[in-house]
Amino acid sequence: MSTENKKIYLIYPPSPLMNREERCQQPTDDLIVIPPLPPLDLMYLASIARQKGFEPTIKDYSLAKASLEDFKKDLNKIKPRYLVVNVATPTLESDLETLLEAKELLGESVVTVAKGAHFSFLPLEVMQTHDFIDIALCGECELTFGEILEGKPLREIEGICYRQDYEIIQTRRRPFNENLDALPYPARDLIDNSLYIRPDNNKKQAVIKVSRGCPYHCFFCLATPLNGRIVRYRSAENILGEIKECVEKYGINNFIFWSDIFNLDKNKTRELCQKIIDSGLKITFSTNTRADSADIQTIKLMKKAGCRLVSMGIESGSQYMLDKMGKNITLNQVENTVKAFKKAGIQIYAYYVIGLPWETKDTINETLGFAKKLNCDYASFYTAAALVGTTFYEYVENNCLGVLNYSHPYYYPSVRTHSLTADEVFMYHKKLVREYYLRPRYILKMLLQIRSFVQLKNYIKAGLRILNRK
Repeated sequence: MSTENKKIYLIYPPSPLMNREERCQQPTDDLIVIPPLPPLDLMYLASIARQKGFEPTIKDYSLAKASLEDFKKDLNKIKPRYLVVNVATPTLESDLETLLEAKELLGESVVTVAKGAHFSFLPLEVMQTHDFIDIALCGECELTFGEILEGKPLREIEGICYRQDYEIIQTRRRPFNENLDALPYPARDLIDNSLYIRPDNNKKQAVIKVSRGCPYHCFFCLATPLNGRIVRYRSAENILGEIKECVEKYGINNFIFWSDIFNLDKNKTRELCQKIIDSGLKITFSTNTRADSADIQTIKLMKKAGCRLVSMGIESGSQYMLDKMGKNITLNQVENTVKAFKKAGIQIYAYYVIGLPWETKDTINETLGFAKKLNCDYASFYTAAALVGTTFYEYVENNCLGVLNYSHPYYYPSVRTHSLTADEVFMYHKKLVREYYLRPRYILKMLLQIRSFVQLKNYIKAGLRILNRK
């Protein structure tokens, strides 16, 4: 019998809590209504590991608000062959501490593996200054990780950066996976699903990735650099199978359908919604939309299938700013789409971002006025984060907008604009949140929507967070 160590430990490190989906990397404590998301990336890798005969374990230390000492104790108990850590750009150094501790505790018996958006763009730079990282996964990594576990020579594996003696070697970029249906379902049995809840009713909520890729390339967004311009879809049958598994095996009836743009291909959207309807499954889901990719027929079908909320990247109430960031939408399109979803009885979560290089006091006030006019059910006002890999990051590097600050991403701006300091942007950010949410009209609207004590309690909690923002 083989005595080879088959244990794999996949973690979200004991760093500040944030949603570590690589496109967003959003903190949850600083923002108002952003629920923690399950570690879907690690769950996919765990399923791949099982296919290769390994024994994976997953832990989300950030959600548990655990310490580095807690991690070290667990590491000593598990003694994995591979430690896989999700590393986010805003928490890069604190995340990497776990890999350092692993090497100090277990030495060469553990292979340290780092993953995250940062390593899709700057793997060599990080590995040159952190000699305790053995392998970095660059780009889509499910197939890459599977080949590592198979024992394929590292030099032959696409999409990695690895250390060999005193040399760091980066292999060529792996092409995007065209067959998403071939991936196993995420290993949901390895997490406590009750920790990841719908924020308005405290019920378990699963995230299901329905597609990857975005044909647009917005100035501040990582979607296209990470997932490509060509949208790759899972089949409706494959997605429905995962939904059924969640309902029947885990008792989950609430979902987030995660994609870069859910309803970009109307035919595929309608097909999935119709299959959900025909299945008889009673589920609810939230998803996202663009302001120019919705139509009445599709919206009605989404509602019938269980869609309760859509998030929409409106970004700005200034047409000038929308044009500068490459959003390719008009304010008129936004208004029409918002009206259509409201008419269908689907709630809208509007996303706005301030603090891009061309932002001024006037454009920020335009955004506030437009947000009030739309009066969506929820809104997040982000400050711009120039994450590695975005066009924004390159612009900052070339235009001297200050030293990047990731201390509170999306809450405190990462750089100044051409006409506003970072502190001024932050002041306007706080103003936007308070003036949007503390309007009597808005408060009355939300009170009339309350259907349970749990919902009331969560609204009060969110309100207190707004009042207490510093």
